[in-house]
Amino acid sequence: MGRYMSQSITEIQDLIVADFSDFSDWSEKYEYLIELGMELPPLAPEHKIEAKRILGCQSNVWLNAEFDPQTGVIQFQADSEAMIVKGLVSLLVRMLSGHTPAEILQAELNVFQRIGLDQHLSSTRSNGLVAMIRDMKRYAAEYVATQA
Repeated sequence: MGRYMSQSITEIQDLIVADFSDFSDWSEKYEYLIELGMELPPLAPEHKIEAKRILGCQSNVWLNAEFDPQTGVIQFQADSEAMIVKGLVSLLVRMLSGHTPAEILQAELNVFQRIGLDQHLSSTRSNGLVAMIRDMKRYAAEYVATQA
């Protein structure tokens, strides 16, 4: 995770695309996605509550966002019971954590299309991915509103 810290969201997406290009077929890409999910730090039990559950996901996904007024960035933590979904949310956490609310709101998240994942997800998983992005951007918008 350390190599992503000082990069823009676009640069992180470029690195993720490069990582996925190392795999020739989708079974390898799914395996890598599951590995990424397993590397996601566990979410504290107090954050696995209904209020932090992402609505629109078929499997349970919890998202916690913390804004640090000192640095001006948001740190996301997330978890899911489903391994592929956990891998997807781990990519979003990797891309968006450590960035300002404005950077998150302006980010064009095209990494899933670029690696072809959007073509390989079921419609329920695609809807869940849209819901995860929506909620992460909603948190950013809320922090922008409180700073205004």
